[in-house]
Amino acid sequence: MSVAENLERVLESIRNAERSAGRTEGSVELLAVSKFNPASSVLEAVRAGQTLFGENRVQEARDKFPTILESHPGIALHLIGNLQRNKVRQILPLARCVQSVDRLELLQEIGKRAEEIGKNVEILFEYHTGEESKAGYQDVSSLFRSIDALEGLRYVKCRGFMTMAPWTDDKAAVRASFRTLAKLRDDCATRYPSLDFSELSMGMSADYTVAIEEGSTMVRIGTAIFGARA
Repeated sequence: MSVAENLERVLESIRNAERSAGRTEGSVELLAVSKFNPASSVLEAVRAGQTLFGENRVQEARDKFPTILESHPGIALHLIGNLQRNKVRQILPLARCVQSVDRLELLQEIGKRAEEIGKNVEILFEYHTGEESKAGYQDVSSLFRSIDALEGLRYVKCRGFMTMAPWTDDKAAVRASFRTLAKLRDDCATRYPSLDFSELSMGMSADYTVAIEEGSTMVRIGTAIFGARA
């Protein structure tokens, strides 16, 4: 199947999952993960109506997206992979959002570089909810220190949280991971009422229907759209 056909099938599956979960249609946004796929595949998705894309690696995003973003101003790029502080300067001109903020030092670097270029940058705090992945904040105390630091970062806009569920066929474990993040979001919304924690980026090709049942607002899907990489 073509990228356009895969995209149509995935979007229909998302809408079906919304209906099954009693969610409002259109309440879940699709982020097409284009890592390891060429610009031509991204452009095929763009022509089919997709506007939101995610990349894991800074260098790949820099190689692929400047021309796409310039020629298609309605397209947005999210950085979803691990981000080193020395790469922040390179990705901020391209990315609307950094989903993988996992430590205070990275958050501060994003704030510094965003102010230098005068660009508002959205961020999601990545929180560790599954034993298979060690990415993300490991405890709420360090997370709260980072959230507290947002007050001094005027170009950084908090939007919510991101997580990766454990890679397992155990749906109960996957569901527990997503429920952990949803509860954290609710707790932070109470603790920090002036901040926006409305975005829950959780769910990928193998588990996005469960994520939607548990309140995901953005699913990150690559393989089901672009096919398995070689």
